[in-house]
Amino acid sequence: MNRFTGFVKKEFLHIIRDVRSMLILFGIPVVQILLFGYVLSNEIRNANIAILDHSRDEITAQISQKLIASGYFRLKANLNSADQIEPLLKSGKVRQVIIFEPDFEKNLVRENKAHVQIIADASDPNTANMLVSYSRAIISDYFLESAETTSLPLQIDQEVRMLYNEELKGVFMFVPGTMALILMLLSAMMTSISIAREKELGTMEVLLVSPLRPVQIVLGKVTPYIGMAFINAVVIIALGVFVFGMPVLGSLTLLMAESLLFICMALSLGILISTKAKSQQVAMFISMFAFLLPTMLLSGFIFPVKNMPLLLQWISHVIPAKYYITIIKNIMLKGTGFLFVWKETLIIAAMMIAFIIASVRMFKVRLE
Repeated sequence: MNRFTGFVKKEFLHIIRDVRSMLILFGIPVVQILLFGYVLSNEIRNANIAILDHSRDEITAQISQKLIASGYFRLKANLNSADQIEPLLKSGKVRQVIIFEPDFEKNLVRENKAHVQIIADASDPNTANMLVSYSRAIISDYFLESAETTSLPLQIDQEVRMLYNEELKGVFMFVPGTMALILMLLSAMMTSISIAREKELGTMEVLLVSPLRPVQIVLGKVTPYIGMAFINAVVIIALGVFVFGMPVLGSLTLLMAESLLFICMALSLGILISTKAKSQQVAMFISMFAFLLPTMLLSGFIFPVKNMPLLLQWISHVIPAKYYITIIKNIMLKGTGFLFVWKETLIIAAMMIAFIIASVRMFKVRLE
């Protein structure tokens, strides 16, 4: 442990003396989170919804069928009570719930007016806004078609509620995605060039003849970056809360623990790359192009995964950022606990362990 501790201290001092590394670690994240938060904005299709039909008459059945037949929605559940709504939205299994009032058809006949309530999960504001617009347009279209066959001036009163992001702030979507992108890219990139740098500078021989074992060398390379990447996570969350007004409705301790787990996974992946890359340029190229575009495009950060072709949806399951973004939104915006994110946590932990094992096994104790 004394040798390992000394090795970690050496790596830490080596990092903080490199101005470029410090600029990449702490300068770029702040710039990116500000740019993404202020500049970007975005849109959806094909979402899971639930229907709570208190009336269960012919007209509500026709409206429900028209919603599903539109192709924009997929019926995930028929609810029996309002108590089922919040748990279903918090779980992320549905994006929207449509509620028909009791005696819907009778109210139309007696008063020429009936009420529909739409409750949307606005943790992804663009998606929520788009789905609500689709729902309202389809329901209004149904009554326009009905007006052509009857002389009664039928009206539909649609009440909309946006949960978890009532003001539909786009930053509530981009801060979690940017946080995942920054931590993934920087952590993987900085560690991927660490062992490659040793090979280029010719100092790998010193490490190989030292009493340190491969696992100690690998962990020693990762350890200094854990603290620095964790500081990045704290800075990003602080910017989200104090600059952009993002809430942290769930446990802050759980949020930071999940962030630390994601950082360790990204660092482990970077080390795995560095064990195979023969130069810093190759390691950086792999980190930038293998993680930047997939993380942005296939994680659900910018484009909803449900909108993608089936093949890309399958590929998205191996993108670590997809699970981390889900965790952040659940904890920060929905206020959920570990029971709602344990599957995503388990997947990230399994990835981290697999990357560490692969890195140790692929680490060569002899130079070629």
